[in-house]
Amino acid sequence: MANHQDDKIDKKKRSFLIAATTVTGAIGAGAIAVPFLSSMTPSERAKAAGAPVEVDLSKIEAGSMITTEWRGQPVWIINRSKTMLDDLKKNDLNLSDPNLDVISQQPSYCKNATRSLKPNLLVLVGICTHLGCSPTAKLETQGDMGENWSGGFFCPCHGSRFDLAGRVFKGSPAPINLVVPPHKYIDEKTILIGEDNIG
Repeated sequence: MANHQDDKIDKKKRSFLIAATTVTGAIGAGAIAVPFLSSMTPSERAKAAGAPVEVDLSKIEAGSMITTEWRGQPVWIINRSKTMLDDLKKNDLNLSDPNLDVISQQPSYCKNATRSLKPNLLVLVGICTHLGCSPTAKLETQGDMGENWSGGFFCPCHGSRFDLAGRVFKGSPAPINLVVPPHKYIDEKTILIGEDNIG
């Protein structure tokens, strides 16, 4: 009779120990899985090294510019006004590569008069193609920039000048146009820099 009661107690203990071990194992597995899964998402360093960057365009007014970062480089997004776009045509005779013959400087889908997917929105890597300095945005017509200047980018290091499509002016030390990075629109207000507009 005593043996029968001991068997009942042992079964209860066994059930309790099995349940406790299962719960502890599940908690331990979860604790291990969280850092493991977290390690699979790109770190901030990896994002800076090349992961695409999403940018909200809703706050860029016409005639203004914002700067973001992709691959450790400044990327400019300029919302060109109608006047800025009209002035682009006036620059062709003064440019080194008005027809965008150096195809490596922009994706094929940006080999057009505005060097952009949407005419008003220009996306450029803000690094001079001469020695890697960062040019200054001078978006408006300024007399101190000389003749035929209707806005663009000026590199104070060595005097390279670029128009509002990032095309280099003749006589500048920079040999080629500014780089247009790969990009695509996710929706009307959001751009993804670092992924091509394919498909």
